[in-house]
Amino acid sequence: MGDNQTINHFPNHYELTRKDLLVKNIKRYRKDLEREGNPLAERGEGPGKYLHLDFIPVTFVLPADYNMFVEEYRKSPQSTWIMKPCGKSQGAGIFLINKLSKLKKWSREARNPFNPNLTKESYVISRYIDNPLLIGGKKFDLRLYVLITSFRPLKAYLFKLGFCRFCTVKYDTSIQELDNMYVHLTNVSVQKHGEEYNSLHGGKLSVQNLRLYLESTRGKAVTEKLFANISWCIVHSLKAVAPVMANDRHCFECYGYDIIIDNKLKPWLIEVNASPSLTSTTVNDRILKYKLIDNIVSLVLPSDGVPDVRWNKCPSQEAMGNFELLIDEELAYQDERENPTKYKSSHGKWK
Repeated sequence: MGDNQTINHFPNHYELTRKDLLVKNIKRYRKDLEREGNPLAERGEGPGKYLHLDFIPVTFVLPADYNMFVEEYRKSPQSTWIMKPCGKSQGAGIFLINKLSKLKKWSREARNPFNPNLTKESYVISRYIDNPLLIGGKKFDLRLYVLITSFRPLKAYLFKLGFCRFCTVKYDTSIQELDNMYVHLTNVSVQKHGEEYNSLHGGKLSVQNLRLYLESTRGKAVTEKLFANISWCIVHSLKAVAPVMANDRHCFECYGYDIIIDNKLKPWLIEVNASPSLTSTTVNDRILKYKLIDNIVSLVLPSDGVPDVRWNKCPSQEAMGNFELLIDEELAYQDERENPTKYKSSHGKWK
């Protein structure tokens, strides 16, 4: 690779974007912090519960964690779980279960005929967030764009123009609706086939309008707290994978983060996409994605078009466009060295 080439993927980005590896890395991150005695790893009531690091739903990898899942399931047999193939996207192969018999049936059908002990592919099974925040009676999730220019030290930017993706059918957790993916999956690739799909707005609402809606219905303070917690989820998911990432200085990457907000205004990280769709379904979509691509290019390439490892150490506000700095560990270390007293009593969430 030439010194002046810039590549839009980190070599092993799948540590963050493959569902089973993301879960494995977050679990390892929690244990590492626990061993260090870091207050971030403080546990709450009940086994496996974390006060600060519980931003992903309880998740197991199948078939490897089958027995652990059954043990957890039996603690609350009325719960609903969502099954997702580890290596697929756009809602493919996803289904919900609320009975162990359905999982056993799936397991029998998924056996590999050449080796009965192996399933054709691994799945993650996660506790389904069955109390999502609804707007107009419909479930939605957030698609946010996060640009990483370095993993060690970590440097990440959040695009301010994300959007909500809505289901076309009103939310219902009854048994009858468990198999209706138009109720449960927000993926545009799924929803666009529904009878209620509106091609003008594409089932989307801007993050700015979501913020205004929440400020008017729930208040400004809790809305600010929610968005701070979303940033917190993103930062710690990146910190969890940073030690295992191949940190090539010629690389950058834009990830599509999918986050669900529950009715207590708690955000949950559902998954991270390596190649988020840049096709547009509406006029607003086209404008947003044009700005996204334009702003990424401005941030990762200097104005003369020649990449340089010193570039974007401190990009100007103009170069950042609609991105805002999420975390810059290098700047934070420098600040801590210059202002040690400022950090003595601040070993809070961001440390």
